[in-house]
Amino acid sequence: MSEDTATARRVIGVEEHAWTPELRRALLRWGGDATVNKMSSQGEVNLRLLDVGEERLARMDASGVDMEVLSITTPGTQPLPPQVAVPLAREANDVLADAVRRHPDRFAAFATLPTSDPQAAAAELERAVTLGHVGAMLFPRTSEIFLDHASFRPVFEAAAHLGVPLYIHPAMPPRKLIDTAYSGFDEMTGLLLSTGGWGWHSEAGLATLRLILAGTLDRHPDLQIVLGHWGEMLVPFADRADLLSTAAPHLQRRVLDYITGNLAVTAGGLYSHRMLSAAVDVLGPDRVMFGADSPYGAPTTEDGQEHRGLGGVDSRGTFGGPGGARGFVDQAPLDERGRDKLGHLNAERILRLSRPATS
Repeated sequence: MSEDTATARRVIGVEEHAWTPELRRALLRWGGDATVNKMSSQGEVNLRLLDVGEERLARMDASGVDMEVLSITTPGTQPLPPQVAVPLAREANDVLADAVRRHPDRFAAFATLPTSDPQAAAAELERAVTLGHVGAMLFPRTSEIFLDHASFRPVFEAAAHLGVPLYIHPAMPPRKLIDTAYSGFDEMTGLLLSTGGWGWHSEAGLATLRLILAGTLDRHPDLQIVLGHWGEMLVPFADRADLLSTAAPHLQRRVLDYITGNLAVTAGGLYSHRMLSAAVDVLGPDRVMFGADSPYGAPTTEDGQEHRGLGGVDSRGTFGGPGGARGFVDQAPLDERGRDKLGHLNAERILRLSRPATS
C-alpha cells in the first residue's frame, strides 16, 4: 500500500457517543444503570460525552478519524418515563443536530428515541430526520420489554417509511437476569460479565434475532439494522441461528437470509481483525463499517497517554495509540477496495452520508 493511498482513505466512525447534562441528571435520578452510575457519569468519560466540539475534533484528528456519527450513549432515554423521556430526547437530538450544522464535514448523527412512548418515539424519529439525522440508535429493551413487542411497531414503521437504518446498541440486562446469570463474582468481574465482556452483546444479538422471528423484516423487507462489535454474537453464530428457520414457517425467508440481507455491522471499538474477517465471511465486504466507540476505550491524546479504568482500555490492542483508528483500517486483512469500504464507502452508502468534494 502506498503512502498516498493511506493518506487519502477517509475513516468514518459509526458508533461514537455523547449525551447532555440534562439527560445525565435524569438518568442518575430516574433510571441510570451501573454503566451510567459507575462509568459514563464519572470524570473524564462524562466530560468527553458532553463535548461535541473542538476537543472531540482534536481527539478524532489524533486517532485518524475524519467523521463521527454521533449517538446518545446507552441507555439513551429508554429507561425514563414518557413525561421525562420525550422532551429530553428532543433536546438531545437538537444538540446533535446543532453539532452537525457547525461541523457538517466532521459529524453526522443518529437520533435517540423515547421508546417508553412508542408513538412519540416514531414522531421524534420523523422530526429528527428532517433535522438531518441519518437514522436512530435503539437499545434492546424498554424496561424489561424487548423491541419486538407489538407496541414498538410504530418506530419500525417510521424507520422503514423514512428509509433510514436503526442501530441496535447493547445495554445492560434487567436486574433479575443480572442476579441470576451474572452474579457470584467480585464487583468488577460481575459488571464486565454483564456488560462489555458478555451480557451487553447477548442482549443486542437476542433483540435482533427476536425482531427477525417476530416478522419485523417481513413487514419491512428493506429496513436495515446495524449492530456493533462485529455483529453482537448473532453474526458469527448465524449458521447455527439459521436452525430457527425450521421452527418458524411463518417467516418469508430463512433466518440466515435476514442476517445477510438486512444487517450491517461496525467495529464498535473492538479493533479485532479476525472478528472483522469473520464478519466479512458471513456478510461480505459491503456490510462492515468502522466504529471507535468514542469516548470509551483507551482515549488517544497528543502525548499518547492512556487513561485506564472503567472507561479505560477497551479491545484496541496495538491500535490504541495515536493514529490507531486509521491504522486499524489501513492494516485490515482486505484488499484496497475492501479497506475503502470498511473505512468510509459502506457508511456513506448505508447512512447516505455526503462525501467531501475531495473524496
